[in-house]
Amino acid sequence: MGKMTTKKEPGIAGKYISTCVDEQGVLQKIEFHDIDRFNFAYDVIDVLGKKQPERLAMLHVARDGKERRFTFRDLMLHSNRAANYFRYLGIKKGDRVMLVLKRHYQFWIAMLALHKIGAVAIPATFLLVRKDFEYRFKAAKVSAILCTSDGRCAEEVDKACKSYDGMKAKIMVGSAVMKGWRNFNRDIRFFSDEWKRPSNAAGGDDTMLMYFTSGTTSYPKIAEHSHKYGLGHYVTARFWHRVDPNGLHLSIADTGWAKALWGKFYGQWLCEAAIFTYDYDEFVANDILNMIGKYRITTFCAPPTVYRVLVHMKLKDYDLSSLSAVTTAGEALNPEIFEKFYKETSLRIMEGFGQTESTLIIGNLEGQTPHPGSMGRPNPQFAVELLRADGTPCDERETGEICIRVKDGMPPGLFKGYYLDEQRTENVVYKGYYHTGDTAYYDDEGYYWYVGRVDDVIKQAGYRIGPFEIENEIMKLPHVLECAVTSVPDPIRGQAIKASVVLTDETEGTDSLKKQMMKILKGTLASYKRPKILEFVKDLPKTASGKIRRAEIKAKDWEKEEP
Repeated sequence: MGKMTTKKEPGIAGKYISTCVDEQGVLQKIEFHDIDRFNFAYDVIDVLGKKQPERLAMLHVARDGKERRFTFRDLMLHSNRAANYFRYLGIKKGDRVMLVLKRHYQFWIAMLALHKIGAVAIPATFLLVRKDFEYRFKAAKVSAILCTSDGRCAEEVDKACKSYDGMKAKIMVGSAVMKGWRNFNRDIRFFSDEWKRPSNAAGGDDTMLMYFTSGTTSYPKIAEHSHKYGLGHYVTARFWHRVDPNGLHLSIADTGWAKALWGKFYGQWLCEAAIFTYDYDEFVANDILNMIGKYRITTFCAPPTVYRVLVHMKLKDYDLSSLSAVTTAGEALNPEIFEKFYKETSLRIMEGFGQTESTLIIGNLEGQTPHPGSMGRPNPQFAVELLRADGTPCDERETGEICIRVKDGMPPGLFKGYYLDEQRTENVVYKGYYHTGDTAYYDDEGYYWYVGRVDDVIKQAGYRIGPFEIENEIMKLPHVLECAVTSVPDPIRGQAIKASVVLTDETEGTDSLKKQMMKILKGTLASYKRPKILEFVKDLPKTASGKIRRAEIKAKDWEKEEP
């Protein structure tokens, strides 16, 4: 083994984190210190607010183009005001507060204020409707809500509150305010920007954050995270995003999705790097690409869905010279997209894998050479193992479930369990492991290759087939924007393979094109892996976070066969 270097991390992170890297700078080990009472708002933002008051923390661009620059001192003082305001409204330690704030800058201020109070933050997407809110209010026992004034979101909240009597405060953020709602923008100005950390302040293993999972096949679960969660994102930002402390990081994520906290909050500020946020209503690739050049954004992260759009743009027409690193997560990245983006930009997309229940579990970290299509190697923060169904370790190139060893307790960054749902927690945490429900295999270099969700695996004529391998071949075909491979009932094989394909704009889905595609796949896929059905569709069902909902496609096809 070559020379290893162990050191405390630079800046504010060094008080809590030590790392060990090899000669290539690849992370081999990470250790956490003095984190039993750690509280991100006090121990990171307030400390930086005093030590580096003028350092840029966030550059926020509103829909109308208005720019707002927030220093760490600004965040400290604004969150103090918000904490005093929330306390005035009766919000206290342990209360659960939902935030439906899109990319409004008030989200960051409110989150920090809730951390200071010790209330539990529950970010949620603005796409929810009455029945979604009804379920979430009751399941999480929500005490208060901050909601955007955009669209009909607040109206849906009011409808949901008719069957829920636990709401002590409704606070609206935006220009218009409805009857029965508090006005955040107006009210906060009347409160002091002084706040003292109480002796019983929340921290460490206390619950800080709860996120509803995607809930693609059933009611969504509530992943419960402690105050150590923020520290768990240091590797995410420092070694995966590779943020520049003097640069600007952009992650494409709405605050209702856990990925926003991967790329727009904890890890970046632990690295003392500034974040860039654009409060748009609809993703327009041209706008984002122009902003990268205009604001000299240095690091960029987006789901594969975004990169699938970007590779069809004339990228050489945009100034992307400021970018030093680009990353992706949310679902597996097709090698074809990796290669196209690299050809146009000379930037290698560093893929990563994690869940709402975790921080980065597997990734292409700093110093590693990414292999197109591979998730990378396990993050040393977690003891990752691939296990067979019987709980024994997999061999090289053998597909198994991605699991994390938790015999010695949950490491920083991994959830505490599902809130008030012991059964669901025991379904994934047992025999000393957390079971992710995702499958993969690893090669002779230790790189992991995604296969699919446990439930996505197609069983046909004695073969177990992962959809991702087939999707990769389909993505190489001309005119394909994205696709999803699922199973359909088959009277002979039990299951057959179906490919749902979205074509690029202005491409007509003719029978002739379908035959051409099937002919090409005949030469690239083994006979048992070839789709029996290829269907052109306008779009694919997706979660709020942009993941393709294969389970929804599959469910509809299997329902058709029911007598």
